[in-house]
Amino acid sequence: MERRTFLQALAVWLGLPFEAVRHWERPRPMPPDEGEDFWAWVRSEFPRHSSLINLNNGGVSPHPRPVLEAFFRLELAANEAPAYVMWRQQDQKEPIRQRLARLCGADPEEIALVRNSTEALETVIFGLDLRRGDEVILAESDYPSMVAAWKQREAREGIQLRWVRLPLPSDDPEALIAPYLEAITPRTRVLHLTHLINWTGQIVPVERLTAEARKRNIFTIVDAAHSFAHILVDFRAMGCDAAGVSLHKWLCAPFGTGLLYVRKEKIASIWPLFAAPPERKADDIRKFEHLGTRSIPTEQAISAAIDFHEQIGAVRKRDRLIALKNYWLEAALKLPKIKPLTSQRLSAGLATIQVEGWEPAKLADHLLEKHRILTAAIDWNGLKGVRITPHVYTSFSELDRLLEALQKL
Repeated sequence: MERRTFLQALAVWLGLPFEAVRHWERPRPMPPDEGEDFWAWVRSEFPRHSSLINLNNGGVSPHPRPVLEAFFRLELAANEAPAYVMWRQQDQKEPIRQRLARLCGADPEEIALVRNSTEALETVIFGLDLRRGDEVILAESDYPSMVAAWKQREAREGIQLRWVRLPLPSDDPEALIAPYLEAITPRTRVLHLTHLINWTGQIVPVERLTAEARKRNIFTIVDAAHSFAHILVDFRAMGCDAAGVSLHKWLCAPFGTGLLYVRKEKIASIWPLFAAPPERKADDIRKFEHLGTRSIPTEQAISAAIDFHEQIGAVRKRDRLIALKNYWLEAALKLPKIKPLTSQRLSAGLATIQVEGWEPAKLADHLLEKHRILTAAIDWNGLKGVRITPHVYTSFSELDRLLEALQKL
């Protein structure tokens, strides 16, 4: 297929005008310079919406050109004879497992490919053997899906949930650690931790908490949905027993891709969410991958996302995301009636602000309708504002438009 024909088909498949992907007819080579020329190249690798500035990349991120092309070609090939091409030729998990393991400081035998962080974390939540009266410590600021899962276990089985309230935002690691440590009792069996909190971008120093938990034989689960491929993540160094990741967030992998990490010594003690066939031994991480028919092209295109991530470089990517956040947030806080809901010290590329006199939903709608800027309304437990989440393709000029919009408020 000629490249132009391929791109026309891709645009139709994406529901975009051809102009949105036309700049890929002759892809620009990556410049060696690490200045703005390099980030202009990164930007050129992403599809462009004709009128919208996307500053809500925290929920789900777009795919760069190599990922879209890899997925589309795999999907076209699979549809020629799915039972043969998809199942016999494309279903090659092991290279992806090895590459993901290197990205997160794990052994490949500790990595399972799943569909998102909710599936990863609920596999562990529902797979742990707990008895009536056993205690689980979690924070009010944990992600709603995880909270719902633990509440279901509480309602069905009589386990006890002990809630902590974190002082958000906080620049003090000790203030974030103390509530968890104070909640531990002799009956505590699980510590559920969110590494980078979705509401505000607060980073929680989970390493200290997992170390304390190990001393007490407490199982630790880390929700790393917003930290993986955003800041540097090493699960072994982090010291957790299990963790979940959505690869369609900061890695920019296809929608519906995720990663489950389970420390090798703990795999046998966790039941799979979907029953595995007998040949999958209890200590085999692959027992968590038995989901029935799944999209192999979606899964295989993860490799293209890893390639793109490595082209940028994990450290350079983290630093760029922080630089983008600092650029708009520092300027916004000079405006009247704007209050930060994000720590200046313990955060990365995601931040939330409150604007006096504006309800979150109305503010997000106003930015979208009047200025064509997409943000996320945050209205949770007293935190009221909008979350601003740039990505590596975001330009400073787009952030200037955000600041202009805030100034007009």
